[in-house]
Amino acid sequence: MGVIDHRFADNIITTNLDTVLAWARKNSLWPMSFGLACCAIEMIAAGGSRFDISRFGSEVFRASPRQSDLMIVAGTVTKKMAPVLRRLYDQMPEPKWVISMGSCSNAGGPFPTYSVLQGVDKVVPVDVYVSGCPPRPEALLYGLMRLQDKISRESTVFRKERWIPAGGTEPIVVEDRG
Repeated sequence: MGVIDHRFADNIITTNLDTVLAWARKNSLWPMSFGLACCAIEMIAAGGSRFDISRFGSEVFRASPRQSDLMIVAGTVTKKMAPVLRRLYDQMPEPKWVISMGSCSNAGGPFPTYSVLQGVDKVVPVDVYVSGCPPRPEALLYGLMRLQDKISRESTVFRKERWIPAGGTEPIVVEDRG
């Protein structure tokens, strides 16, 4: 028990700013739809009334990266599309998260060719992987819940910036530059 427990009326809640910000961020994710193949149909179905992604505060699918904080990459990413994907990711405001949806965006899927990117994590840092070909809308909702758990565990006030160097595959945490 804390020092200030049971010192106020029953309608007063005491907490810290970090917990409030984490709660607000995890319950108001605005995804940017980046649907490239058949997984996009399942992502669209998750927004429908049967699966109702709005229960998790993510019903506002944005077409602009400047208005979204979650990128859902659904489908096959080609090497020609990778710079566009990275540019859209860079245009998103901080804090930003990425869900990789489907076998094609996770690891290239059944296309081990020269033109298909073998994992979207070579371009942007991925927070949650949703497996399947194509994954069901329930799997996307489960991935969204795992992302919400991750956001609630993060420190929101002192979140560290991360980036992937050219030619690299692992995100690097940028330390304090001051």
